[in-house]
Amino acid sequence: MRRLILFRHAKAEPRAKGQDDADRPLAQRGREDAALIAGVLAREKLVPDLALVSSAKRTLQTWDCVKPTFPGARLEPLDALYNATAEEILAEAEAFADEADTVMVIGHNPGLHELAILLLEEGGAPGWQVEKMDARFPTSTAAAFLIDPAGRASFDGLFLASEHGGEGE
Repeated sequence: MRRLILFRHAKAEPRAKGQDDADRPLAQRGREDAALIAGVLAREKLVPDLALVSSAKRTLQTWDCVKPTFPGARLEPLDALYNATAEEILAEAEAFADEADTVMVIGHNPGLHELAILLLEEGGAPGWQVEKMDARFPTSTAAAFLIDPAGRASFDGLFLASEHGGEGE
């Protein structure tokens, strides 16, 4: 893996009475924002070869919204990504590191947000960059990192739907 893209699922519908959290579907706004960010990533040449996607309905539906933009990417749904910690998410991505140049993880907060901050800090990013990442990581946000041969990450971009004409959270 030479690049890692962390993509928070798109905006979901509120949980209905008696509904399991993992079964919440995307809201229409979420579908639009997910497709928007996929287009932004493609324009920036941040195209995954492999998508590791939480098995929750909203993350799988987020993938459905972005996969037309990334037709060459292989999907790997993973139960382990549902509400995973930063360390668990990173371990899953590293487990697939030999299978793709660019790995996209579509998952959930707080784990994705915490991992993005951790990668910035470990990569020696300037304080202002860490602060910007720390400020918010709303739905349909993607953070990209270059991964060097030693496994160290360096910041390669932060993409929020609200900064590209979408609504975000």
